[in-house]
Amino acid sequence: MEVLHDNTKCTPTAPKARNTLALLLSRANQIVEIPALIDELWSDNPPRSAVTTAQTYIYQLRKMLCRTVGEEAAARLLITQAPGYGLRVDENRIDARVFERLTAQGKRLLNTGRPEEAARHLREALALWRGPALADVCTGSRLEAHVVQLEEMRLTALQLRVQADIRLGRHAELVPELRSTVAGHPLNEWFHAQLITCLRQSGRRGEALQAYQSLRRLLDAELGLQPSLPLQRLQQHLLSDSPDGDVFALDLSVSA
Repeated sequence: MEVLHDNTKCTPTAPKARNTLALLLSRANQIVEIPALIDELWSDNPPRSAVTTAQTYIYQLRKMLCRTVGEEAAARLLITQAPGYGLRVDENRIDARVFERLTAQGKRLLNTGRPEEAARHLREALALWRGPALADVCTGSRLEAHVVQLEEMRLTALQLRVQADIRLGRHAELVPELRSTVAGHPLNEWFHAQLITCLRQSGRRGEALQAYQSLRRLLDAELGLQPSLPLQRLQQHLLSDSPDGDVFALDLSVSA
């Protein structure tokens, strides 16, 4: 997590203060109830002084904001309103919100037959990621759920962008990225299907069959399963060198 003002970092260094700020940012322009803040900070084992201590972290954040933007602006940003606290922020200044907006725009463009524009929006969205979400925050249960949601959204954005590039005929360009992606997500059949399709469409039929066999062995060893029916059909089309083989990879596509 990184907070910038005029290109100057002003992220709190104390772990609990960072945690508090992250929770407020994850629910920007909403009121975070004090019990929710306590649950995030201490889970099932809050101290007796939990309310007072949580208020201390809010006070620390307020002081940081006062030093950074001045008292008047700080009062507008960090508000106290029953039953808790809220952070009023322009959502265009929060990377996660911008990412969500760009991803939604990219999906709409892809669904309306504009893959070039879709790919551009989705690349811009994915470029906002500089590593795992909140990797430097000691997250509690509420922020952990938020991190899972963000990571799933990132995966969806990547799938959409790969789809856009495939529709643009960028099969050969996608192969190195897809090899890396399946290594990072070895049980995700969708990415395997796109790798197999891109290899085949790049004239690398033998490597496409090897990629299928690698997936089959992995699923059998890890889960005792065979590849899904669309992937099995894709393999049959590879073996018969059918010109329609790539259709079955797209049966696993991201839903509209």
